[in-house]
Amino acid sequence: MKLTVVGCSGSFPSAGSACSSYLVEADGFRLLLDMGNGALGELQRHVGLYDLDAIFLSHLHADHCIDMCAYFVVRYYRFDGGRPAPIPVYGPEGTEQRLTTAHADTPSDHAMGEVFDFHTLKSGSFEIGPFSVRTEKLRHPVDTFGIRVEHAGRALTYSGDTGTCDALAELAEGADLFLCEASFIHGKEDIPDLHLNGREAGEYAARAGAGRLVLTHIPPWTDAERNLTDAREVYDGPVELAVPGAVYEV
Repeated sequence: MKLTVVGCSGSFPSAGSACSSYLVEADGFRLLLDMGNGALGELQRHVGLYDLDAIFLSHLHADHCIDMCAYFVVRYYRFDGGRPAPIPVYGPEGTEQRLTTAHADTPSDHAMGEVFDFHTLKSGSFEIGPFSVRTEKLRHPVDTFGIRVEHAGRALTYSGDTGTCDALAELAEGADLFLCEASFIHGKEDIPDLHLNGREAGEYAARAGAGRLVLTHIPPWTDAERNLTDAREVYDGPVELAVPGAVYEV
């Protein structure tokens, strides 16, 4: 599998990064994990607008899904070559309604469904193209799902947004790459069921025996280097900060 970081800023875009969005590719299939603020523009550096095969939305906060409204425009109003077939979109219950409301002026209440083939996420295992995936509901103020993507004996886990929970360790168990949020700073913020800090991300990577840890979803106001140091204190494997355009072979 090939993983490309499209955007990795948390809560709102930074001067150098769009919000959460990650492209996973294998066997010519392109799966996008989240499409937060600014992601659609950055995505075009890596893939054509109509070349995605499926989209996974971990949850419905704007920094993970709001550019789906712009992507609706791209697909619905494509007159040159005709409107493409609906693309599968896997998201929490209510995804279609939330995006319709956010867009505000879709031509009809069912227009989103004319370009997006919505599938409601639940905890469990299923197939997306060549990928075997497992999703688990994690801890966040809204319904949120982490995802484990497997292909050809390799595994990638993406946390989405989450507070501490056993399900995250289960998703990351033995993963070759663990893409984990680290929004908070250890000893500074302590809000249950909202986000992880760098130390907690490192602890989950160690507990899961993950092969590599990549810290992501770090807001512009958070000291990313501090989170990196904190993660390294508790996790012995390779750990680094996600940066836009970074590419990993998993």
